Amino acid sequence: MQTRKVTAISCANIAFIKYWGNHDAKLRMPLNDSLSMNLDALTTETTVEFDDALENDEIVIGGEPADEKTTARVVEHLNRIRQEAKLNAKARVHSRNNFPSAAGLASSASAFAALTLAATRAAGLELGERQLSILARQGSGSAARSIPAGFVEWLAATNVTSTSEQSYARQLMPPDAWELCDVIAIVSSDAKKIPSAEGHAVAHTSPFLGERISRLPIRYHRVRRELLAKNLQGMGPDIETEAIELHMIAMTSRPPIFYWAPGTVRVMDAVREWRREGLEAYYTLDAGPNVHIIVEAKNADEIAKRVRELDAVQKVFVSAPGGGATLSENHLF
Repeated sequence: MQTRKVTAISCANIAFIKYWGNHDAKLRMPLNDSLSMNLDALTTETTVEFDDALENDEIVIGGEPADEKTTARVVEHLNRIRQEAKLNAKARVHSRNNFPSAAGLASSASAFAALTLAATRAAGLELGERQLSILARQGSGSAARSIPAGFVEWLAATNVTSTSEQSYARQLMPPDAWELCDVIAIVSSDAKKIPSAEGHAVAHTSPFLGERISRLPIRYHRVRRELLAKNLQGMGPDIETEAIELHMIAMTSRPPIFYWAPGTVRVMDAVREWRREGLEAYYTLDAGPNVHIIVEAKNADEIAKRVRELDAVQKVFVSAPGGGATLSENHLF
């Protein structure tokens, strides 16, 4: 085949309604619908080239050969794409993030969204947004949400007759619809010891998961309504509850999973204190120790300044709503 080098860029995302647990683990079809915002400050760039001359797939992450576990996961996803494209050639994949990987910042979401777009195009496939989202989901569930731009909802498709084709992400609002910001307090850049995939696998062992799922539709529709109304005060308490519930399920699974660090609690306490002082801000967390503080853009600089003054915080990112997965002419090799 004639080789074709393609590069894609994708944003990480922060979920307002969380994804934790699958009803179909193989296809990564989630237990519930979720809502998220892409983050323009946290991106992954990935270049893919299929080449008949290669004997094996070559996976390079951040300038270094990927470890065995990461390589296996990327190759599995490349195999999905090769099957779709009726292609046998091995691939050369180089990828890099501009933020810490595996630290609870949705690096797998941006990574597999970028990989999906770059690899499908390099393989000669021209897939639409919905099909890209479905395919990205199979590599990393939350990657489905990093394909569309801006504010996104991911449909779970949990009916007994649902198929993989019905679980995909779609845009709710474009990035410029609301000047919302995520001030991200990094309290640890270390890779987490328990990957999210393992957390999803044991979520059903928590005695509280069933109660969460039964109550979630009401909260989901309330947050969705307030998001569309651009009402941070209306959705803020619910996104904090969502963060606590995700970690409560993780902590009460078997075996229990503890993602928080001492700095996590310090930042959460500070956000509550600032809110009592009249500064509208709400925290949320993914499966990691780092805290996302959701504020309107007019308050982002003040919140970022205060966060930087906290002893527990190592670094701060300030992110506006981000775009969808897109192609780039700047290749990594």
